[in-house]
Amino acid sequence: MRGVSQRRPTLEGVNFAASDLGAAPLMLRTLLLVVLGLVGLALALTGHLGWRGKLKRNRFVGVRTAATLRDDDTFRLANQVAGVPNLVAGLIAVVSAVVSFFLPSSGGTITVAVLGAVGTVAVAIGGGLLGHRAAEAVPEPEAPKGCGGCACGAGGCGGLARA
Repeated sequence: MRGVSQRRPTLEGVNFAASDLGAAPLMLRTLLLVVLGLVGLALALTGHLGWRGKLKRNRFVGVRTAATLRDDDTFRLANQVAGVPNLVAGLIAVVSAVVSFFLPSSGGTITVAVLGAVGTVAVAIGGGLLGHRAAEAVPEPEAPKGCGGCACGAGGCGGLARA
């Protein structure tokens, strides 16, 4: 093997401009930016409100399971526990939206967007599970004795005198 020169491949004369790599269309990048960005902002806001204990019990946002919707205090506790993971999930979505918008290649744009979306969902689900477990750990309130103030039967209850 003496006397045989070994040539190494070089990158001389190769241009790696964004146009050569096939940049993602502006419409796709904008769509990813808007969708991931809005989802991220909504999750971050919900997480922040939950973490601060300012998220009111509702049927639309926050950790909503049978255990968490039992009463206001349990809902507040569950969303405080889930608040930080939801805030982080929102930040993951926003960062992946911005990064995927500015990447020069289609492959990079789609990879970052998909990984960001999967990471966002995984962290948000993890936070929801933590909040649900916290709510399940809270003992159920005792049922009121007797009728409990409901309008039982035609005459009602609660010791009201009947005429």
